[in-house]
Amino acid sequence: MDISETLQTLYTATVEQDDGTYQITVPEREIATGTLAEDETYRVALISTAASDVDDTETIDPIQPTDHEDQQQDFEGPPVAEGDRREVEIENLGDQGDGIAKVERGYVVIVPETNIGDRVTVEMQQVRENVAFADVVDDTPRGEV
Repeated sequence: MDISETLQTLYTATVEQDDGTYQITVPEREIATGTLAEDETYRVALISTAASDVDDTETIDPIQPTDHEDQQQDFEGPPVAEGDRREVEIENLGDQGDGIAKVERGYVVIVPETNIGDRVTVEMQQVRENVAFADVVDDTPRGEV
């Protein structure tokens, strides 16, 4: 499955019914970190959590809020390369329990054996156009003892 570089956020949510309508709740941290903004319009793509339901040819193409389309820049390739080391903070956990961090442009980095709130130094092991997989190389970031 290809995910567009314009992906702004990735989190798991449940579709809930409320007075005859259906809603997906956006986590408060997405607003607090500036990833998303209130009163903006976003394109939403839903991905099944069951691996057997995913079609590998499916493309997800989320877009920036319509008010900011003219400010969107074209970037070539991922903002990281294999072997790069970065300090990251784990913001969320994926369906498999792996930590999820974001770096430049909201690029997603999957880090196994981490928990929400962990600040770790990671080394990129596998880099794809839309996501990187990294291993922890130091769980004591600079400035901490």
